[in-house]
Amino acid sequence: MKNLIGPHGSEVLLPLYIKDNDVRQGLIQESKSLKKITLNSSAASIAVMLGAGYFTPLSGYMDKKNAISVAKSMITKDGLFWPVPIMNLCQCVAGIEVGDSIALLDPNIDGNPPLAIQKIESIEELSDDEINEIAKNVFGTNDANHPGVENFLSCGKFLVAGDIQVLNYSYFPEEFPNTFATAVEIRQKLENLGWSKTVAFQTRNPMHRAHEELCKMALSGIKADGVLIHMTLGKLKEGDIPGDVRDKAIRKMVELYFPPNTAIISGFGFDMLYAGPREALLHATFRQNCGCSHLIIGRDHAGVGDYYGAFDAQKIFDNPIVKKSLNIQIFAADHTAYSKKLKKVVMMRDVKNHAKEDFVLLSGTKVREMLSNGQELPLEFARKEVAEILMDYYQSR
Repeated sequence: MKNLIGPHGSEVLLPLYIKDNDVRQGLIQESKSLKKITLNSSAASIAVMLGAGYFTPLSGYMDKKNAISVAKSMITKDGLFWPVPIMNLCQCVAGIEVGDSIALLDPNIDGNPPLAIQKIESIEELSDDEINEIAKNVFGTNDANHPGVENFLSCGKFLVAGDIQVLNYSYFPEEFPNTFATAVEIRQKLENLGWSKTVAFQTRNPMHRAHEELCKMALSGIKADGVLIHMTLGKLKEGDIPGDVRDKAIRKMVELYFPPNTAIISGFGFDMLYAGPREALLHATFRQNCGCSHLIIGRDHAGVGDYYGAFDAQKIFDNPIVKKSLNIQIFAADHTAYSKKLKKVVMMRDVKNHAKEDFVLLSGTKVREMLSNGQELPLEFARKEVAEILMDYYQSR
């Protein structure tokens, strides 16, 4: 059997979740007597990703030198490629000191149970200039209207660095029992299926006809064994469709419209950054850790508003550091849409003699407006069964 693509920066996955139940229960008990800080949602989702092996080979939260180096050059001080800083930023660090083991409390579960234990290696304050520099490098802007920048600026100035031991996967296994999976579990599933060539599709939205056909184009174009439809289950910006609704819609589409045994539906516990090109690189890095050989990168991947050029997220993969560091390949796609002339979904760059009005194109705002008003989406845009699930959600709000 052909081997899966190897993890990033390691021979094997390095999940930080404490698998041994006795050891883990002992740490949970110990955490009750430790000093505590409540994480922000971003840092909590990082802990989940570290625990699940997605962020192999990292062993915890970065210090200032590493965070700034990664923001600037995508390289840690030890020479490891990593596309975005992995930080535990805090508003207040009163009462904790270097050398302490502290309990990191989960902000997203009632009662704030311990999510992880961190050994503090450093506590550093970021200056306003350093915060702005990190934002500009990671998000391409320090405009506070950008949802990723707005969230980053709200997290605090104090950087608490050090290795962590992860005690659970927060709310994800309970809220998404059939969807949330670790990188370890996905890699094992691909091995069991014998899929050596898997293309990943990243989504934070329900999948319309264009997304469905894009996955099928990628499957055919690279002769893949199957597609991993891999959805963000963490916090999104206001107006995005909740994870449970998206999950239901995607499952219905795959059940009815994909050939049997060609798609895995899964999800990961990370909050969206909306960081465009840098987030595309992060998506590729942790899909390599999952065992995927390819990742679909379409128009404005992980973008928001007009902050990024349409194909910036594809161009960044031509960076020499990226080419040298990642083994996963991208399937570079254009916008896909239904052609009224050809009566099928096409990649817009591949068809000639088409004007904008020859395609069925609906903005997210227009889709939400139609569904809220009880108007049916065009069949050329969305599968009827998918549209019904979305309609039920919008009508029940």
